[in-house]
Amino acid sequence: MSYAIFRSESINTIKDLGQIGAHNKRDKKAYKSNPDIDISRTKNNIDIVPLSEKYSQGFYELVKDYKKEYEEKQLITREDRRKSFDKMLDDSNSVVADELLFTSDNDFFKGMSKKDIKKWADTCMEFVYEDLGYTKEQVLHATVHMDEKTPHLHCVVVPLIKKFDKRTNTLKYTISKKHYMKSGAYISGLQDKYWQRMNDKGFKLERGIKNSDNEHISIKEFKKITRKLDNRMEKQNYLMTRDYDILEEKLKTSKPTITGKEVKIDKETYETLKDFMNTSKRVIKDMPSNQALFKELEDYTQNYREMEKQKHNVEVEVRKLEIKNEELQKENRKLHNFLNVMLQTLKKFFNKLLHIGTEKDKDDVVKEITAYHSLDYYNDRDLHDIADGTSREDEINDYIYEQNYGYDKDYDDKDFDI
Repeated sequence: MSYAIFRSESINTIKDLGQIGAHNKRDKKAYKSNPDIDISRTKNNIDIVPLSEKYSQGFYELVKDYKKEYEEKQLITREDRRKSFDKMLDDSNSVVADELLFTSDNDFFKGMSKKDIKKWADTCMEFVYEDLGYTKEQVLHATVHMDEKTPHLHCVVVPLIKKFDKRTNTLKYTISKKHYMKSGAYISGLQDKYWQRMNDKGFKLERGIKNSDNEHISIKEFKKITRKLDNRMEKQNYLMTRDYDILEEKLKTSKPTITGKEVKIDKETYETLKDFMNTSKRVIKDMPSNQALFKELEDYTQNYREMEKQKHNVEVEVRKLEIKNEELQKENRKLHNFLNVMLQTLKKFFNKLLHIGTEKDKDDVVKEITAYHSLDYYNDRDLHDIADGTSREDEINDYIYEQNYGYDKDYDDKDFDI
């Protein structure tokens, strides 16, 4: 039996909203290389609530009265306490928007026509309007992605409301997710309503585990995720250790030739070094995915702790899951620390390649180290150390300067106009 999956993800800043918009609208070229997205099927995506402009532009249009009210208040605010509208939103404890995700598994969508999936999405939107209580004016964009492994509906809403201010005895605009997503018991009730609405419309879906923010998951699925992560960590650890041992042995027998300021290594050692770099790159690339799985496991473990108070028959299972999660966390820290050591060791080799490598080798090194820098595996000092005294020192320093003081070229200035 397939589960009725409904999730809510807070969007906390204007920049985050722009990034989510680029993903949902497929605006970035970078998404064309995403293995989870089949660009040839993007034309089949279904816009339920269209948005012709960028998310930030649509957002400012939606909140224009709120922005006007806020800016009028700033005119009578002490100068040292004034903030721009964007700054106020980003600094707020509240959200700027909320992304609602609706989906199920592949078995549920198997054999469905595009018309059937549109009907399912329309039923989800009925839930947004009638059960969650959002108006059509509060929906920024809603689209069904048909170009990923499983169809799913992204619905981005702006919970803009007028709230009574006791200090001024007036109604004032604010953005409040809590107005629509209240207590845990209330959210659990919403999950019941969503499941009921789906089944009333003929979509036979199972209600997820009660008292869980991730309602759809079962213990069987939890174990499946745990095994997947365990196997992935074991494989990564093996590959890193194997290639490092090979490289270490090769360096023991390798006799570098020093000519002036240049250090030359033999081709076999160089190829071994490149193999290790490629393995490191694959492990680094998988890190964000690993961290996402750890977060899911952590959330599920917490949810099962809450279930334990009500269901004594899952007591033993919960403890097993907690222990396994702790073991995986330790393994992850171990691998992460090992990777950090390797990255620091690699700095010497990167520096050597920038001295003695071909221009293509040097291009590859610059590409690698800037990628590591963007992932926060290398800091500015690491890049300075690698570039020191090489022909690419100015190029790498320019990159560091642009990251610290430049602008994000993925976002047009007009996205952030007040």
